[in-house]
Amino acid sequence: MKSAMKDNVLTKESVQQIAVEFLKKRKCTDRVDVSAIEKENEIWIIRGTCPIDLEGHPWAERFEVVLDTKGNVKSTSFALL
Repeated sequence: MKSAMKDNVLTKESVQQIAVEFLKKRKCTDRVDVSAIEKENEIWIIRGTCPIDLEGHPWAERFEVVLDTKGNVKSTSFALL
């Protein structure tokens, strides 16, 4: 993940890559759809959706991942759509 950073400066592309890799591992999914990437003060907020299997039925889940300036995940939130 750290290789995505150039001169310790995160770009939209690198924070998206970090969030997608994190979510793929955490949610055991191959598909993560990022809809928005925002930088607020010293944090990055990545939002989107990913599919989940809920008792044998496919559902979509909304996520929000917050990264610090070093690319570390600070918080996450999930909600069914």
